[in-house]
Amino acid sequence: MAIERTFSIIKPDATRRNLTGAINATIEAAGLRIVAQKRIQLSQAQAETFYGVHKERPFFKDLVGFMISGPVVVQVLEGEGAIAKYREVMGATNPANAAAGTIRKEFAESIEANSVHGSDAPETAAVEIAYFFSGLELVG
Repeated sequence: MAIERTFSIIKPDATRRNLTGAINATIEAAGLRIVAQKRIQLSQAQAETFYGVHKERPFFKDLVGFMISGPVVVQVLEGEGAIAKYREVMGATNPANAAAGTIRKEFAESIEANSVHGSDAPETAAVEIAYFFSGLELVG
């Protein structure tokens, strides 16, 4: 497998409960490196643009409202097969279906407040990383 980068968001439900360190420890224990990270407060416009692919879905308004409800931590992760590996570490979107030891099984409050977001493909990762980070901020 090739070394690649993926994008991650630690969502408001997790930052509110001070879980950033615990989630980062899980990420690093899986062999992924955090090569960029910052804590930000998304604006409504930023959240609507970022999640624009879901604009026509019935949950879009609630998703945007949730994502602007508190600070988030945006990250770039790097490692061998990072996209697939991080999706495995995150666990199923619905924490009830997530495997033991995954971030969502251990930390998520619900299917909506599921603690983390991760890119699903190399193309998505590239777009998501560029949305939040300049090349100068990727220091891994």
